[in-house]
Amino acid sequence: MLALWDTTGAEVVRKLAAERHSAGGVASGLALTLVVVVEEARVRAVEDAATIAAASHPCRLIVVSRISPTAGATRPGVDPAKDRLDAEIIVGGRLGPAEAVVLRMHGGVAQHAESVVIPLLAPDVPVVTWWHGAPPDRIAEDPLGVVAERRITDVAQAADPMASLRQRAVDYAPGDTDLAWTRTTPWRTLLAGAFDTVTEPATAVSVTAPGDDPVAALLSGWLCARLGVTPTLKPGSRLDQVAVTLGDGSELSLTRNEGTAVLSRSGSHDRVLPLVHRRLGEELAEELRRLDADQIYAAALEAATGTEGLNDRIGQRVGVKDLVNV
Repeated sequence: MLALWDTTGAEVVRKLAAERHSAGGVASGLALTLVVVVEEARVRAVEDAATIAAASHPCRLIVVSRISPTAGATRPGVDPAKDRLDAEIIVGGRLGPAEAVVLRMHGGVAQHAESVVIPLLAPDVPVVTWWHGAPPDRIAEDPLGVVAERRITDVAQAADPMASLRQRAVDYAPGDTDLAWTRTTPWRTLLAGAFDTVTEPATAVSVTAPGDDPVAALLSGWLCARLGVTPTLKPGSRLDQVAVTLGDGSELSLTRNEGTAVLSRSGSHDRVLPLVHRRLGEELAEELRRLDADQIYAAALEAATGTEGLNDRIGQRVGVKDLVNV
């Protein structure tokens, strides 16, 4: 690891090139650049998640921590209000097949993070931006989102997750996704498998979950979009069950247990299936598998929020500054 205090963007680019040259083949074969916007206290969690994801998707990780003057300095004796850029460069080592640049931006530097980040993007590979914290209301207001082909948010980190989910629909552009959607994957996988042998249409669906759970809301939206039936929400302390009534009167349900789920169907024996909690890095790795627009997510988000036409929107993000200058 190489630490640079009170440095410049040009110096970070030069030192990264030198570290990559020293590492040789360790730093070759990057599949993408992952830009992460995160609070200082969560930088290590981001590194841990990126290490897991990089096992499948070797990447250049650029971590942007915008530090406010009231947050305190990252080094004793340093004025936190001063415009300053501190950086750490990690090539290989504890991050495995990833290389990382951790940028700690103080003062006015934090308002123009893109001027430091853009020269650090790996050449000729896609860019993914991930906000590990409360999502921005408008991604177009953050140039780090505009520069990316794929944009990952997490409404569960917001003070009001359901309001944030609705805002994701208002602000949606193809290429956006959310980790609340990623967390529906184990449920969607088991439910899709359960319908492989079903010939009757669904006539009623219920989901047992808290009313403020964005994962349950997106799962309900997916069920509505795929089955053509609006699910009924039954109150619960967590996402516990999906029950479906079929056209012939039979019922199918998936009920959560600790680490497993019980699949029940009229006239058949119950089946116990795996439904494990995944680590953040595993969820991130899933989203890095695709870099195109997720039309199924858009359809689920439409149904969950009552918004229409998300898949018809223009995929390329345009920054607010660009719109002003048009």
